[in-house]
Amino acid sequence: MQLPAWFEIGSLVVLTLILVADLLLVVKRPHVPSFRESTLWVVFYVALALVFALLMYLLGDAEHAGQFIAGWLTEYSLSIDNLFVFVIIMARFAVPKKLQQEVLMVGIILALIFRGVFILLGAQLIENFSWIFYIFGVWLVYTAYQQAFVEHDDDKDNLLVRVLRKRVRISDDYDGIKIRTNIDGHRVFTPILFVFIAIGTTDLLFALDSIPAIFGITQSPFIVFTANVFALMGLRQLYFLLGGLLERLEYLKYGIAFILAFIGVKLVLHAMHVNELPFINNGEHIEWAPEISTWMSLGVIIAAMAVATVASVVKANVDAKRRGHTLMEEVPHFTDDEAR
Repeated sequence: MQLPAWFEIGSLVVLTLILVADLLLVVKRPHVPSFRESTLWVVFYVALALVFALLMYLLGDAEHAGQFIAGWLTEYSLSIDNLFVFVIIMARFAVPKKLQQEVLMVGIILALIFRGVFILLGAQLIENFSWIFYIFGVWLVYTAYQQAFVEHDDDKDNLLVRVLRKRVRISDDYDGIKIRTNIDGHRVFTPILFVFIAIGTTDLLFALDSIPAIFGITQSPFIVFTANVFALMGLRQLYFLLGGLLERLEYLKYGIAFILAFIGVKLVLHAMHVNELPFINNGEHIEWAPEISTWMSLGVIIAAMAVATVASVVKANVDAKRRGHTLMEEVPHFTDDEAR
């Protein structure tokens, strides 16, 4: 059963208006959101996603709704992983708290653009080349291994930033979110240029993982795009809500790695089921290859994230008690005074 065209078009219009309103709110009222404000916004966006899933169920069927929820949860978990890198970037370049909202909004817009491009490309590849599922699947399994077992050196700037540092005049201080400023009559770049480059390249790399992952759950471009939009909506507020807790979710990367590996295997099995490559099974479909259902995928995703999150919080609590504190005492949050 197909979703009504008016629902798909109307949904895209409404989501665009919400994102524009969120952007205008940041521009007109730049501030550090308080813990209470961040919580309310995150709850609002999560509730909005669930309402959207309910509408898909009522106007479409349970399969559409299930694909959306599974895709949204997958993209949400990967977006939280993205937040870890945002935290590192903010610390690396000493971004002032009052500018972090604007920087995060730029990062979210860039993420939407990159993912939108990859969704269009992915949809075309899937439509014309069924063997692309083999590549997507192997890539996700490789990414899962990297996520779980390879230590990344976060203390170094990326290559583009290092090259620019040698060739571009950069001021020592920020000037709001201006990329260029005047110093002694000379036009120079501000550190915000490096921040935007670092966040942009990070968004690009995460799009390379997230889009194949969700195409392993659904091949509907509409569901893929809306799941990505809902996963990114509220990400800015989630950054301030979680605060220092992000750094203490030690096992979250293993939960995300398990999800990526699971979807990677699912994609390879699907590729075998629809196989057309002449050098595999003489170009015939491999009928014994099982198809993993949407609902099984949803259960695995929820279980993996729940186990990883609970295990992380338990360990963080144990570590905090050893230091004579509670976890919440050690996690910094922005107060209402800081928000002003």
